[in-house]
Parts: sequence; C-alpha cells; structure tokens
Amino acid sequence: MYLSVIIPAKNEEKHIKETVQSVFDYLTAHNIEHEIIVVSNNSTDKTSEIVRQLTASVPTLKLIDYNVSGKGGAVKKGMLAATGQFRLFTDADNSTSIDHIEKMMPYFDQGYDVVIGSIAVKGKKVSKESEPIWRILLGKVGNIFIQVMAVPGIHDTQRGFKIVTAQTAKDVFPRITIMHWGFDVEMLALARKYGHKIKEVPVDWHNDPNSRVGFKTYLEVLLETVKVRWNLMTGVYK
Repeated sequence: MYLSVIIPAKNEEKHIKETVQSVFDYLTAHNIEHEIIVVSNNSTDKTSEIVRQLTASVPTLKLIDYNVSGKGGAVKKGMLAATGQFRLFTDADNSTSIDHIEKMMPYFDQGYDVVIGSIAVKGKKVSKESEPIWRILLGKVGNIFIQVMAVPGIHDTQRGFKIVTAQTAKDVFPRITIMHWGFDVEMLALARKYGHKIKEVPVDWHNDPNSRVGFKTYLEVLLETVKVRWNLMTGVYK
C-alpha cells in the first residue's frame, strides 16, 4: 500500500461525505494506491452511518468507530491501523485539500520523514474567514511557547495535514500519551527525539468558521505542551 489517509471525525456529518469523496476522486484519478480510514471519534451524529453508506461506492474506504473522546486518540488509532508506506492525517472539514500532497511528497525523496502543512511559513494562503484576529494572536504567542518548550524551529504545529513514513508512524504513535489537541506537539517532539527529519511546507487553508476550536483549546494545547516537556525530561518516552 502506498498511501494511507486517516481522517479523524467527531460529529462531522456536515463535511465527511464531501471530504471522503474528494480524497477518493483525486487519488483514483492520479492512480495512487491508497486506503482511506475514517476514525469516528465518539460521534453522536450520523458521521458513522454516512461513512458506512459510502463504502459501497468508495471501495478503499474503511471505518473505525473509536468510542473515546480526543482527536489525538483518533489519529493514533488510525495511524496504527494503517498499512501505507506513507500515512497522512487530514481534517474532516477538508480545510487543506488532498492535492497538497503534490508539493509535499517530493520532500521524502530529499530525506525527510515527516512533512507537515503550515500557515506560518512563506507561501501559505489563508482564507479570510478562517482566521479571526484573536486566533492569529493566540497562535503566534502560543507557538513561541511551544517552540521553547518542545519543538524549536517548527512554526506551526497545529495544522491538520501531516504526512509521515511508515517507520516514523511505528516509532512515534505507539508512544503517544496525549489524546486531545496537544497531540500534534507530542508527535513532532517524538519524531525529532527518534531522529526523524521534519519539513514544514506552506498550505492553502480554508477553515470552517464554525470550528469547535476556541480559547479553551489553545489553553489545553499549552498545558499539554508542558506535559510533553516534562515527559521528555523525565524519560517517559524511553
């Protein structure tokens, strides 16, 4: 299997059908061997039902019902179930489109093991409604803290479009301890700890303005970043 696409989805009945279909249509049109794994993360709406119905027309689609809260846990579950040589996780609202792999995959030929989407490097494009001013400010301040504590040199840890090699997934995801929003920081810190090279690539980002991400989420990420730092210092990841 060449590419596994993991889509964590909590109550995403509004987006999931369109996102899965767009991923399948693109990968099929480009003759890319793949699997699509939707991890329904404790959903209480029709997300799982919609995905089950889609499997009839999308033969590469698989559903995992994960009845534990937390995006990080859902991504971990999908990554460990995946079989692809490369493994991408992407947001259920399709905020970064699948065609971004065209400019991201070549970096693996240059020796990188983790290639991540970013809206904090030159070349990024962010739709106007995606980033209210308070998110921009909190993001900038928060990233300084995250760099100091856990992943220096990474300017945007939180975009939901990251690709890793199968070996990186095997090294990193069994050791993930954070099941919520701070898991991206832990993932990148672990990748670096185990010697995997990380490349940050600009993306076009079109976030749902009704996203559940709020001030509480930013605070949670910062608190969980402190936990990552503590774990690194105390040998939890050995």
